[in-house]
Amino acid sequence: MDQPRKGVMAGAGYFAQFHADAWRRIPEVDIAAIADPDQPRARDFAQRYGIPRVYAAVEEMICAEEPDFLDIVTRPDTHLALTQLAASLGVDVICQKPMAPTMAECTAMVRAASEAGVRLLVHENWRWQPWYREIRRLIESGTVGEPFYVSFLMRTGDGRGPEPYAVQPYFRSMPRLLIYETLVHFLDTFRFLLGEIDSVFCETARINPVIAGEDAAWIHLHFRSGAHGLIDANRISGPAPPPPAFGELRVEGARAALFMDGYGRLALQQHGEQPQAHGYAIPETGYKGDSVFAFQQHAAACLRAGAPCESEGQTYLRTVRLVEACYESAASRRAVDMEEYDA
Repeated sequence: MDQPRKGVMAGAGYFAQFHADAWRRIPEVDIAAIADPDQPRARDFAQRYGIPRVYAAVEEMICAEEPDFLDIVTRPDTHLALTQLAASLGVDVICQKPMAPTMAECTAMVRAASEAGVRLLVHENWRWQPWYREIRRLIESGTVGEPFYVSFLMRTGDGRGPEPYAVQPYFRSMPRLLIYETLVHFLDTFRFLLGEIDSVFCETARINPVIAGEDAAWIHLHFRSGAHGLIDANRISGPAPPPPAFGELRVEGARAALFMDGYGRLALQQHGEQPQAHGYAIPETGYKGDSVFAFQQHAAACLRAGAPCESEGQTYLRTVRLVEACYESAASRRAVDMEEYDA
């Protein structure tokens, strides 16, 4: 059997726990070290997840460990510098979303990896939630017929009150919040389910005045296939904590409609008939149906085999462009054609 691929992690914050838990369940990967400037936090994290060594600086860690890949789980404004560092040292990168604060920085990340001949994979785990994999399977099997409409109603309540987003309080100061940090997942998942998106029309609002960015958005989408989509989201009026799927999905096709509730439970409705529950396996461990594990297992296999990943840095730029198009649409109060960003 081949030796496990050697990985190291940058960042021991909130979401890193899900990465570390998943990595230790993937026998083809060995996480050898973690770096975080908060050394007590890093040591505690390493002890909890069986990571042998701790560093304060990522460069020191990479030079000492000579890993196959760096798993970046830090704030977005650090991602470009860390990707450029890893690329300069010949190390592949798996980077959490959002890729970076600006389109220019995201493009620079892709360019740095390409010029160095290393891989850049974006850790986009949402499409790996088991309910979306099953919905994609049902669409591809023809169960719903040719889809002509998809919508998502997202309601969470963690953005209410004078101290919102208790788990990740830095959300409060982000000038771009809901679309950039959360709805990017849904834009990417809509691409996964129904294909590429040709144009967007978006409106945003800030309901809680204590935050800097937007906490409500309405995004109308037109797909290349001719289908239409709608994302209606806010982080005010729903439950806190929210159910794992964050809201409700509806897909309508030529033969049937498909419904998903906030817990990933599915129902199929043949036109003219009553909805019928559709059973399938949902893992009970890990993050949101064990989607972090599913993505990381996929990423590790792709790095090992040299195979394409569903979220290569270059292809993920399409999702980043959709985020940018949403903000441009909201600012200009017009529909934005994606050809403007693909030119």
